[in-house]
Amino acid sequence: MKSVCRANAYVSEAHGIKNQEALQCSNTMGRKFVVGGNWKMNGTKAQINEILGNLKSGLNADTEVIVGVPAIYLDYVKSQAPANIEVAAQNCYKADKGAFTGEISPLMLKDIGVNWVILGHSERRQIFGESDDLVAEKVAFALSNGLKVIACIGETLEEREGGKTNEVVFRQTQAIANKIKDWTNVVIAYEPVWAIGTGKTATPEQAQEVHKDLRQWMSTNVSGDVASSVRIQYGGSVTGANCKQLASQPDIDGFLVGGASLKPEFVDIVNAKQ
Repeated sequence: MKSVCRANAYVSEAHGIKNQEALQCSNTMGRKFVVGGNWKMNGTKAQINEILGNLKSGLNADTEVIVGVPAIYLDYVKSQAPANIEVAAQNCYKADKGAFTGEISPLMLKDIGVNWVILGHSERRQIFGESDDLVAEKVAFALSNGLKVIACIGETLEEREGGKTNEVVFRQTQAIANKIKDWTNVVIAYEPVWAIGTGKTATPEQAQEVHKDLRQWMSTNVSGDVASSVRIQYGGSVTGANCKQLASQPDIDGFLVGGASLKPEFVDIVNAKQ
């Protein structure tokens, strides 16, 4: 019954399963815990060697680990990283090639053996002005070229205080849903902008509430199968101190970590799920 109820999570009354009951068996599907480390614009070869050295042992084998690397070091990290560490680009464009100065393409990433990319991070949206539609187009193009995508969504402090959290994250996810059909290679990263690099963290209950609501929204607007299988990470000042409480929530399937991914405590975050 557990596998049946998870496969039909949030489909509810039509199958005689109430939403809350479906939620309670949300872990029985076995979504693999996934932790991403977004290095952002940080690192030298010496620092990278130190970071990778911390990741060469002691990691939970049941957790998928991905490091998001500055473009200039992708090839180097790919050659140096342990076999159990995936390497991701922090961005790519929606074309194979062309007159797009400063951009890199999915084709280029695949050419050097990189299989993951982070798209739609709040810094790309807020600082570089990427719209929901552009992020969605980039997600769709990356997927069509064989990349796996961590697609980021999240609200600002003003939007949260205005009671618009769900409105914002649903809108951002809808833009992606408008462009893709297959979610197999998509991980969603819910990152409240107000909690990124600020030291402020959503409580485990606040984070779980958004993850649960997003999963319910996906059941209604995408499909029950996608809602039950898609992995949703939490990102926003995750540390070794708070990661276990966050990981205990039924709809939090991992983390996308910024500054802490540069530190030895990243190992503790990878191992948060027991």
